[in-house]
Amino acid sequence: MKKTLLATAIAGAMAASGAQAATVYNQDGTKLDVYGNIQLAVYSTKGSNGEYDTQLTDNGTTFGFAAEHVIYDGLTGYMKLEIDDINADEMATGPRQNGGDTAFIGMKGNFGDVRIGSYDDLFDDWIQDPVTNNEGFDVTDSTSYSGIGGSIQTDQLTYISPSFSGLELAIGTQFKGDAEAENVSGDENASIFGGAKYTVGNFSVAAMYDNLDNYEVTAAGLANNQEFGDRYGITGQYQWESLRVALKLERFDSDVGDVDSTNFYGLGARYGYGHGDIYGAYQYVDVGAEDFSDTVADAADGDFPNENNDETYNQVIVGATYNISDAMYTWAEAAFYDKAEDEGDGVGVGVTYMF
Repeated sequence: MKKTLLATAIAGAMAASGAQAATVYNQDGTKLDVYGNIQLAVYSTKGSNGEYDTQLTDNGTTFGFAAEHVIYDGLTGYMKLEIDDINADEMATGPRQNGGDTAFIGMKGNFGDVRIGSYDDLFDDWIQDPVTNNEGFDVTDSTSYSGIGGSIQTDQLTYISPSFSGLELAIGTQFKGDAEAENVSGDENASIFGGAKYTVGNFSVAAMYDNLDNYEVTAAGLANNQEFGDRYGITGQYQWESLRVALKLERFDSDVGDVDSTNFYGLGARYGYGHGDIYGAYQYVDVGAEDFSDTVADAADGDFPNENNDETYNQVIVGATYNISDAMYTWAEAAFYDKAEDEGDGVGVGVTYMF
């Protein structure tokens, strides 16, 4: 499951159907909520040999705590802790892991919002999720293609300004100290990311940049002081009643010799039909493009999409959810990644119980 789906589900599906996280304490300006879910799914996906492999698996079961307290009028402190790696499908025999999904503390008020810890990076929230925030399958993006993975969510400090007539500004860093085991160079280092988001009525547009500078000192296999690359993107979305449409332009600009720069052009839509959602996404991936103008030039010259013999992929994901009750829903998805032997293509069905 997408790591931000739990928050989306609580705010969306649960709110629409009436389910709530459980408030276990609310007194003297301090509030503590407990929430969670159990998710199970069956996936059938094609491997590199073109054969389907099927499994019943945990799909992101999570148990969480959220707390906040009023420091004084206009200033609130808060924390959030989510535990995953629960392996709901193999609880009796599976290995126990010290896994987690989210852990951070912060303060919010008239000055804006600042948090520190491990959580979904802002690039994911503002640029990638509006196009695809699905139950199981996802299109590729600058995070997955560059091989960064979940490490991008760790050791973060993020500040988001209050809204200035619809405009929010954000800046942050990911810091890796010289005492941290994952820092292979032994030198402390900090990356910089930032962006802006503007909302007017039902329309919003967000732009982000991340220099990924931390990964010149933390990514094993890269020479010390070798620049890893940068990523940037812009996403616009429009909400009209129960329909949301989003358009994304994203780029991973690689500085590593054996890794190609890649453009991602995504279009996603989600429609709430009353008992759940119907959704889909299309993404065109241009691997090896020098910049965004490469794809535009190919189209203008009539050689679209592959004038420069770059790798290109057309990725499609479709899915639907159905609310069984106010705390339980089921879903189905299909994904097509346009790879040799249809590698990665598959279908999935699952069920989620939330509280």
